[in-house]
Amino acid sequence: MIFEPTPLSGAFTIGLERRGDDRGFFGRVFCTEEFAAQGVETRFVQINNSLTQVRGTVRGMHYQLPPAAEVKVVRCIRGSLYDVILDLRPDSPTYLRSFGAELTAENRVMMYVPRGFAHGFMTLEDDTEALYLVSHAYAPQAERGLRFDDPALSIFWPLPATELSPKDRAWPDFDPAFHGAEQFVGQS
Repeated sequence: MIFEPTPLSGAFTIGLERRGDDRGFFGRVFCTEEFAAQGVETRFVQINNSLTQVRGTVRGMHYQLPPAAEVKVVRCIRGSLYDVILDLRPDSPTYLRSFGAELTAENRVMMYVPRGFAHGFMTLEDDTEALYLVSHAYAPQAERGLRFDDPALSIFWPLPATELSPKDRAWPDFDPAFHGAEQFVGQS
């Protein structure tokens, strides 16, 4: 596995280290020892799968507050998506900065999303499917979200948004008190 640091503190893209021959290739998408060597989360309790039918759909920006804060490892398994993370840790040097990367079925790149980050994606093709590991079970009482187009956050999206859930459309403007940012102090 090839861990590449992103411009955001503690976040990575992860590529496959392929071993191949004329039959194809083999590569690990998760290895406890390799994750531990990078100093990142090694325990995951859920594997989620999402299918998004329409190009330009935005899912996110989602996260959970402590103690249910979660780490995610996201991979596109069909189609393509633009994956975005936003650092919500007030004591981080990259607080309120975002980063995005194209994850596709072909490039097999994954995004490592640390605790204290909001996460979302925009589909770049119809019928795009994502698979992601999650370190904490879904906790509705701890769920929070940010509007994908909140002007205070200046998140780049490669296309106009065509679809959005009513819940994602209704998140309020960023407010550290509502969004629980202070709870992420010291999170990694």
